[in-house]
Amino acid sequence: MLEAKNIHKNYGPLHVLKGVDISVRPAEIVSIAGSSGAGKSTLLHILGTLDSADKGELMINNIPVQGLKGKKLSSFRNNHIGFVFQFHHLLPEFTALENVCIPGWIAGRRKKEVSAEALKLLDTLGLSDRLEHKPDMLSGGEQQRVAVARALINKPAIVFADEPTGNLDSRHAKELHDLFVHLRDTFHQSFLIVTHNEELALMSDRTLHMKDGLIMEN
Repeated sequence: MLEAKNIHKNYGPLHVLKGVDISVRPAEIVSIAGSSGAGKSTLLHILGTLDSADKGELMINNIPVQGLKGKKLSSFRNNHIGFVFQFHHLLPEFTALENVCIPGWIAGRRKKEVSAEALKLLDTLGLSDRLEHKPDMLSGGEQQRVAVARALINKPAIVFADEPTGNLDSRHAKELHDLFVHLRDTFHQSFLIVTHNEELALMSDRTLHMKDGLIMEN
């Protein structure tokens, strides 16, 4: 589902990524662990096409990403990639249902089709009674589940999650862990997760450890 080879990234004189190779198979949860400053989030942003590598190759869903620019890259990202961040980044003026629908609307899909898919996702995630609630009316765990539904609305090849439980208490973190496993088993969804949470890493199919800009071990 994803394959990256020899990924390098420099910020001025700082060599952050030093030739990273990584792959994710369909229906696989892969976690990246490591201390702060190891390059985990930088790698995730490059793999998610939010940043570009200085050197290396990236394939997602058998498509060479490094050749895409501008609107083509934005369209690819919207249709093939989902994102879940530590802070949910829901739009406060929109309801839970509308927040989930927005990527589908941006993709130009029919509104009825998108709304029906969003309703199914929110029901699967236990939020069928929160459809018209705006983010400030939802708990932290509920907000993050809305963010997960939003990430899934366009049926992405892979979901990237950057410290998705970092802003949750232990109970809601455990619920999110279980949700990722359920989505892998039910929808065959692939995930690549950056996390400091050891429990989430242990629930993954594989854990990759980063140190000084390199993958050290599996």
